[in-house]
Amino acid sequence: MRPAEVIHLRKAQCRRPATGWGLLNLKGGVVNAGKEWTDDGSVHEIHSLKRRAAKATRPVPVPPVLVRILREHIDQFGTAPDGRIFRNAKGNYIDAAAYGITWNRAREAALTLDEHAVELAKRPYDLRHAGIFFWLASGVDPAECARRAGQSIQVLFRHCAKFLAEARDHANRLIEDSMRRWDGVTEADEGV
Repeated sequence: MRPAEVIHLRKAQCRRPATGWGLLNLKGGVVNAGKEWTDDGSVHEIHSLKRRAAKATRPVPVPPVLVRILREHIDQFGTAPDGRIFRNAKGNYIDAAAYGITWNRAREAALTLDEHAVELAKRPYDLRHAGIFFWLASGVDPAECARRAGQSIQVLFRHCAKFLAEARDHANRLIEDSMRRWDGVTEADEGV
């Protein structure tokens, strides 16, 4: 999910079974536009899903461990009056600057000095990229990864080109190994 989609997520959009996979039915996101840029003078503005029609939705399967975390979060903190799962202490939308401060504190607590120095997971948005890379590394078809991420396959390939090239090279090695076994030739026989 994009951070704007997380901030806008409501309990009614979440299928959270007691066991097994869940489903998030994403419907849009909230961005911090500033009072001077909104029609009603509010700080936040609700948008449709990125590059989608106003009423479009995007179903995203959620693995059991994340369903459990989501259930526990709702049990512990409840929801805002409009059903939003994530909110600030006053029940309002979470401001990007506020979660940025919390994110930086979490990075300092969780990462080594070297990881912090190379700016590993510098922004919360980096978790989205890490999730997509994780799906790809798990062997999920790139078209399915793109669909779940709410982007085109072209965007996925552009942003994941290096990773996909490494996956291609790995696939080539696996195929070569299988071909050698098929022919009864080992790497030792080839002098590799």
